[in-house]
Amino acid sequence: MEKMKFHHIGIAAADLQEMLQHLNGLLEIAEVSEPVYDQNQDGTLYMITLKDGTKLELVSGEVVKGILKKRRFLYHICFSVRDLSKKVQSLTGEGYVQVTEPKEAALFQNRKVCFLSGELGMIELLEAKEG
Repeated sequence: MEKMKFHHIGIAAADLQEMLQHLNGLLEIAEVSEPVYDQNQDGTLYMITLKDGTKLELVSGEVVKGILKKRRFLYHICFSVRDLSKKVQSLTGEGYVQVTEPKEAALFQNRKVCFLSGELGMIELLEAKEG
């Protein structure tokens, strides 16, 4: 069975600029992407790369309003997988609940993503780049 590869941590933010400033005071940031609005997720996103290579995705908008009301900020952990549909099927067979249908993600050059909920909390599966 294919193992998943860690890709990023998703962080919910009511205000992207405030969260970016907060993280800039805490972490060694190497790069911040331009903001991307993703209509499929109804959210605005930034990808932050830390100096050690760790990636953080900041997410704001309708997609995270529910968890922000609960004062939760850790949104999801994302893993890259080669075969998205096969991994979704495998995880749902292990008790994970599929939260969304696979859909294109603007931040990831329209590679497909799918959200599931289970023992690790909310996870996002991201279709790996070809090649």
